[in-house]
Amino acid sequence: MMEARLSFVLLPFLAFCCCFAASVGVAKGTTFVLHNKCSHAVWPGIQPGAGKPVLARGGFRLLPNQAYSLRFPAGWSGRIWGRQDCVFDGNGKGRCATGDCGGALYCNGIGGAPPATLAEFTLGEQDFYDVSLVDGYNLAISITPFRGTGKCSYAGCVTDLNKMCPVGLQVRSRDNRVLACKSACFAFNSPRYCCTGSYGNPQSCRPTAYSRIFKTACPRAYSYAYDDPTSIVTCKGGSYIITFCPHQ
Repeated sequence: MMEARLSFVLLPFLAFCCCFAASVGVAKGTTFVLHNKCSHAVWPGIQPGAGKPVLARGGFRLLPNQAYSLRFPAGWSGRIWGRQDCVFDGNGKGRCATGDCGGALYCNGIGGAPPATLAEFTLGEQDFYDVSLVDGYNLAISITPFRGTGKCSYAGCVTDLNKMCPVGLQVRSRDNRVLACKSACFAFNSPRYCCTGSYGNPQSCRPTAYSRIFKTACPRAYSYAYDDPTSIVTCKGGSYIITFCPHQ
């Protein structure tokens, strides 16, 4: 298994980007920088696609304004998300209020429990990436490409969907705060919302009132399973900054 090269930095963001720019030129593989701009700690999770290596043991903690740099090998695919309100013991066992991966600090290839905002990547001759709300929303996430050729545009959901989440989709904390917003599929388990069964094709599975709420708030993110044309971004030879709570 390929080991990721890891580093932590606590820097003002502009200065951080300058340091990042200087380092990208000598990097092999694809450089990812995960940056936490939330006012609270975030525990990113990383789940590889089938047969791809687990990097950074699949999970770690980012304090506010902390950044974490690692390199992904050529051909890697998978997803990255943020876990919040996590408590772990000295053995790395515990729970996260959203995005939990089996009650462990290190996800080790396990995906996050929905609802969770996902940053998805397929790296290759041309990289494909998107931010997806198909599994619901818990944190604002943006993907900003750095260098690269082609369109290499921004993707993300930077609006706080928890503030506009319909009552039937809300996940609430013990003190009655809205922590996350379920997808309609996860909330109602209906083929119409999940794009399964007779709805399992782009002709019959169309936007719903719920997915339109997501799309209106976050036009650069996947709102339902067949929301491809306005959601997938491509870039060749890029590196990427993934930011949690980018507007805080």
